[in-house]
Amino acid sequence: QARLAESGGGWGQPGGSLRLSCKVSGFSVVIYDMAWFRQTPGKEREVIACILANDDHTGDHTNYADSVKGRFTISKDNDNDTVYLQMDGLKPADTAVYYCASTTVASTRSNEYDYWGQGTQVTVSS
Repeated sequence: QARLAESGGGWGQPGGSLRLSCKVSGFSVVIYDMAWFRQTPGKEREVIACILANDDHTGDHTNYADSVKGRFTISKDNDNDTVYLQMDGLKPADTAVYYCASTTVASTRSNEYDYWGQGTQVTVSS
């Protein structure tokens, strides 16, 4: 059975860093494209970073929302089926529940993602 488990959320200071992890079980991140989404109350869940299944660490197989580009980095460890989101230069606007998700269609649409984690809260404040 497919399962995604996020960890690493919590509190961060403006300008600081946090690193989220998403441990996958029941399938391989070598086969699925992975993404991080975030959601705040009353708003749609938005995709912020994607990484393709065939990522080769060149940066050519990742994509970012404008709101996090240059500050966040998505990566994955194929051997351990784990996806990461390195969050640097945190802003209060980054406060949200963060979810990892998987898809086979390289999409930015949340309804095209098959499996989801339970979410982890990130709060950025001074």
